[in-house]
Amino acid sequence: MINSGPRVSGPTSGPRKVSLRRRPYDHPDAVHLVRALFDDQVERYGYADPVEAAAPAAYTPPEGLFLVAYQGETPVACGGYRTHDLETRTIEIKKMYAFPELRGSGLGRLILNELEWHAAHAGFQSAILETGVRNTAALALYTGAGYRPRSRYATDYRDPEINRAFVKELVAGS
Repeated sequence: MINSGPRVSGPTSGPRKVSLRRRPYDHPDAVHLVRALFDDQVERYGYADPVEAAAPAAYTPPEGLFLVAYQGETPVACGGYRTHDLETRTIEIKKMYAFPELRGSGLGRLILNELEWHAAHAGFQSAILETGVRNTAALALYTGAGYRPRSRYATDYRDPEINRAFVKELVAGS
């Protein structure tokens, strides 16, 4: 469904078409959205991973992918994946964000489906992710997309009372 790869996006519901485009993690549109995600997490939890802490190369094919959703030419949502474990062929879904006024419109599901499709076709077998208990929209998105709770995998500084981890098996034919 991205317009710079093997799939082409089409219109989604609503007044304007949405397209997904591959972007480097350090592309200005990606940075803008990831900073908005950072601000949202700080407001929600009092802390967030620094924007600069992520390695842009980790979101570059074939090890990863970063997508930006556009309404017209306006960046409105993003998400990516990076390799978590090559041996088990596991990716980690990261940096999923949509502007608040667009939440519930299907953008998150569109991005998540596209990330899963690309990861599966790149030979990855499972996806993991973490989100916080106060992000009820994200919890609904992930459980609705077939993610199951799993044990925490990022235990260094994350608060076990806040963070929730999930896993999903990827299927290349879907």
